[in-house]
Amino acid sequence: MNMKIYGLTKGSEMEKKIAALAQAEANGTKQYYAMARLAREQQLPQEVADTLERMADQESNHAGFYTVLNGGLPEDLFKMMEQAAKVECSAKKGISPLADCLRKMGAEEAADQVEVFINQELHHGEILQELLKKYRK
Repeated sequence: MNMKIYGLTKGSEMEKKIAALAQAEANGTKQYYAMARLAREQQLPQEVADTLERMADQESNHAGFYTVLNGGLPEDLFKMMEQAAKVECSAKKGISPLADCLRKMGAEEAADQVEVFINQELHHGEILQELLKKYRK
């Protein structure tokens, strides 16, 4: 059985500690993913980057857990998914200038990576829209 944890610590003496943990874990996510990218850039063994990415995935999960404990996001999941889909679907407009700028700087590989991210963001939007269509009542 899944215990409902949404907002469990909101308003409690633990709320500030939980919020700090959520932020620390979110920061850890960025740090570990950045470290994995640096490991690849520095041509370290693949194990180093793979391990750091797994750690980042776990940190991200931790951040989400703590955020839910504190009720840090609206509980209306479908509304949040709808809003996220709009943002994701606008990725090309919002992020393409970064790819263009990187190209002007001579960083073709970085620009290509940003374009991969743009396509992933667009795909996220499509997935969210499909889930909404399938499950929203």
